[in-house]
Amino acid sequence: MRELNGIQVGRAVIAGIIGTAVMTVVGLWVAPLMGLPAMNPAQMLAGAMGGNLALGWTAHFMIGTILAVGYGAAGPFLPGAPALRGALYGTAPFLMAQIIVMPMMGMPLFSGSAAMAFGSLVGHLVYGAVVGSVYGPVEARASTPVAAAAV
Repeated sequence: MRELNGIQVGRAVIAGIIGTAVMTVVGLWVAPLMGLPAMNPAQMLAGAMGGNLALGWTAHFMIGTILAVGYGAAGPFLPGAPALRGALYGTAPFLMAQIIVMPMMGMPLFSGSAAMAFGSLVGHLVYGAVVGSVYGPVEARASTPVAAAAV
């Protein structure tokens, strides 16, 4: 598979598609079984893009895939086994979604509800754990200050 700056791009794309699919299943069908509201990210995105559900699904999977490539870059700097690294990484898109994306779509911070925010957190943790597991082991790297790396 192709490697770009240490990122296994092919593995990341596959991990992103699978992680997004699992996160979607959790949001649509598992969350209600846990007493949480059903969450359909594609429908929310479609609402922000003129109501076209096909665009919402496309955007949802594109975002999940791009974020998985980001995991390929960040994963080596996170502690633990692949699933734990991924779950830790999943907190970043959760925070971005709740603090930046939701308000951009006209929704309140943290979805305006503790239950919705908790459901989103669970979904993003699951997404990250799946991405980490599918992407697989990465060689741990210590963070290096930019100035020291240039010397």
